[in-house]
This record gives sequence, structure tokens and C-alpha cells, in this order.
Amino acid sequence: MPSGTLVIAQPNEPQSLTNAFSTEGAIYTVSSKLFDGLLTFDDDLRPRPRLAVRWGFSADGLALTLHLRPGVQWHDGRPFGSADVAWSVLEVWKKYNGRGRSTFANVAAVDTPDALTAVLRLSRPAPYLLAALSSIESQVIPRHLYADAGNPLANPRNAAPVDTGPFRFARRQRGSFIELERNTRYWDAPRPKLDRIVLRSVPDAAATGAALETGEVHLGTTTLANIARLKANPSLAVTAIDEAYSASLTALEFNLDRPVFQDVRVRRAFAHAIDRQFILRSIYYGFGRVAESPIPPALAAFATDDVPKYPYDPKRAEALLDEAGLKRGRDGLRLTVRNDPTPGAESLQTAQYLRAALARIGVRLEVRTQDFPEFIQRIYTRRDWDTAIIGGTSGPDPAIGTQRWYWSKNFQPGVAFSNGTHYANPAVDAALEAAQTELDPAKRRAHYVRFQQLAQADLPRIPLVAGARVVVSQRRLRDFLDSAEGLYGNFANAWLA
Repeated sequence: MPSGTLVIAQPNEPQSLTNAFSTEGAIYTVSSKLFDGLLTFDDDLRPRPRLAVRWGFSADGLALTLHLRPGVQWHDGRPFGSADVAWSVLEVWKKYNGRGRSTFANVAAVDTPDALTAVLRLSRPAPYLLAALSSIESQVIPRHLYADAGNPLANPRNAAPVDTGPFRFARRQRGSFIELERNTRYWDAPRPKLDRIVLRSVPDAAATGAALETGEVHLGTTTLANIARLKANPSLAVTAIDEAYSASLTALEFNLDRPVFQDVRVRRAFAHAIDRQFILRSIYYGFGRVAESPIPPALAAFATDDVPKYPYDPKRAEALLDEAGLKRGRDGLRLTVRNDPTPGAESLQTAQYLRAALARIGVRLEVRTQDFPEFIQRIYTRRDWDTAIIGGTSGPDPAIGTQRWYWSKNFQPGVAFSNGTHYANPAVDAALEAAQTELDPAKRRAHYVRFQQLAQADLPRIPLVAGARVVVSQRRLRDFLDSAEGLYGNFANAWLA
């Protein structure tokens, strides 16, 4: 039987509710409850059925056939089918999604021999493709509401979705809450077990902690500084999620269109000025690991430690700035630049630390703050920035989560969380593209090792911390973490005791 209303604290309000077009972090907690993926994944990243019930690659790796679940309906009562999949792949994921542009680059066509069969035809093999078919990565949207409705980015259904998942959109009051209601037509009845999910907008992380303690909300993330106190509360559970599917990495990025950052010595100087252990210890409270490579340690099949390193060494940083012609002036300053941290407590604290650290080597860092929509516009559309602190998932495969930051063809103004640095290195592109299509696991790893070595020599972005996601929940909330997608699972099994 349904078990009431789950209240989740949402720190950043999403711009839309349809992540087929966007990779902004705030969207996933909401959108994953509304849209089911073609597949889901267990804790070992093995694919499991969802909207697709069977699947398989051809012997040459150039075709992926998906057999879809019969009887699934969109929330408006129309049948879900292969035409929706084909249109979403070709007209949405390949064109508008910051990760999908590279993930589905090798999909040349999608055949639909019948309403429940979709065959992805590939120009080159894409061994990572199954890993991309969760609702987090690749959200199928209803063709009948988009195909003939003009610019899909401006479609009003992005704000009030029609979807296939266990919950359906009910209402939204911007700046206050988003309410989802139980989908009574859900294909996996008697799930979902909850009547409703309410996502309350709580931008103050400290306020989230207080709301968890009073029981006003059942689930949320808060500042890591609060975790020890909350962990001592017997009514609360603290869970650190460090899984390959959502492996995260936070980096300091450079706008390489700024002439000063086109000199690699300047970028390397910044790297030597940063004490990553301090950031991990004092800002992330040890929840995670220091990151010294573009691929985080959680992706153990691909990550390598054999990369150029930049140990904390302010004297080396100063020497590099001298070599680059950035001498200290009479006031002791060499350079003034701005920094835009992604909205959030840890990002802002990291920016404040960097301001102090860079001041020691004669660099004035001016930290700017803004809300999430303005941050996205500034970085990815107007490109009005010098440096930024940006976190994002790097899994479940480097072709999906990591390539987007470094692939020159993924520089696309207006597409969020893509190659915002405007980095371009033909050798890096070659390594990434070779790894995308290589079927032999050992050879594929070798391509990614080469990529990491090249990228860390060029340093368009400085990896800082591979943080674990720490969530706090009321102990009466059960079975909400039941897949590798973690908080981005569909919560069909979640219930309140």
C-alpha cells in the first residue's frame, strides 16, 4: 500500500524538469522519478531491464538492438514505443545533451522495424553504450509532444513533463517546491510505494540540516561540516555514496579564450599553488579522495596514477609565473582574475581557499557568486568568466562522463557542462575517439591512460577532489537506494515506515 509523502530538500532549483537536454546536477533528483530509463544497473554496474527488457550487440559491434517493454504508457495515455526512442537518440541526445553529444556520436541511424524494437546503427563500435541507457544519461521523451512543436529547448513540456516513470508531475511553485504524485498507470504495479514526493527548495545547506533534525524533510544533503552532529542523531542515517556510476570529480577550470591562460606555465603555476589535501581534509572532511587525474579513482578500470603531478609547491608556482613574464608589481601583484564557483557550500569554500592560496603567489582571485541559472548562462553561454570551480559525474564510463570536458568537438556554447574551457588538442581527441570504439579492454584502457597523461600535461582543468556524495535521511525512509544510480534512482521501491 502507498505509504505517504516523501519530502526531499533540494539545494539548487533546476531550470527545467527534463534532463534529456541538460546535465545540470539539480535536475536529476527530480527527473529520475518522472522518467524511467531503458535500463537500470545493479551495484556492480550490470545492466538490468527497465523500459527495455532484452538487448544485444551484433557480432561486429555496429548494431545494438533493444526490445522494449510492452504496455508502457506515457502519462497522457499514449503508448511508449520505438519511435520515441529513435527520435530521442537522433534529435535530442546527439544534439542538445552535453554528455550525449559525445556518447552517441557514433550512432548514425535508428531503425524501428516494429513498435517495440529499436536498432541503433553505429558508424563505429561503441562498447560503452549500454552503460549510457539509464534515465540519468539518456532520457526518452515523448515524440508526439516534441517532434512537430518547434525548438525542443523551448517546449513547455520541459517544465511540466509527460513521462513514463513511477511518479508524474503534479505542480510547481518556483522557489518553493516541486510536487510529484503517484503514477496510477505505472507498468510495474503495485509500485510505487509512495503517494507523493515533494522536493522543497532549501538553498541553505545549514537549514537542510535543521529540517532533517526536526523531521520536516526526510532526505537531503547538507554541509559536510554538519555531518558529525547529524550522525549522532539516532533518528537519522548518514550514507556516503561512492559508486562508479555517479563517480564525481571537482576541478578548477580555465577559460582558455583568455590570453593569460593560453600559457601552460600559468596553469601549472596555479596547480602547484593548491594544497589538495587541505581541501579534502578541511572542506570535504575526508569524504572522498584527492584527484590528480581526469578520471577519478572510482573508475578503477580506466584511472591511472601515471600522469604528470603538481605537488603543493608555492615556490615552484612563483618560478613558473616569473618564467611566463608575470612578475610581481610594486604592490606584490602579478595578476587579477575572477572565479565563479558552482553554487554550493563546498565549491564556495574551495573558492575562498583558492583566493588565499593564490594570494601567496601574487595572484588576486575575485570570487563571484550567483544562482544556478546565472552560473550556467555565464559559463556556457556568455562565456564571461576567467576561472571556475565545476563538479560533475565522470562515470559510468569515461566516454560518457569524462570525455565531454576535454573533447574539442564538445565545445558548444549554450550546452551546459560540456567543454567550457574551449580546450583543443588533436592528440587528446585521437586518444578519446580511439577509446570510444575499441572493443579490447586492455587496448581501451591504454588509450585512456594516454589521454590522462596528455590532459594532465596540458592542464585545461585542474582536478581537485573526487568527493563522495553524502546523504542524510530519516531512518523511517527505507529502500530508496536500490540501484547504482543512488539518489538518481526512480524511488519506486522507497517507502516510509
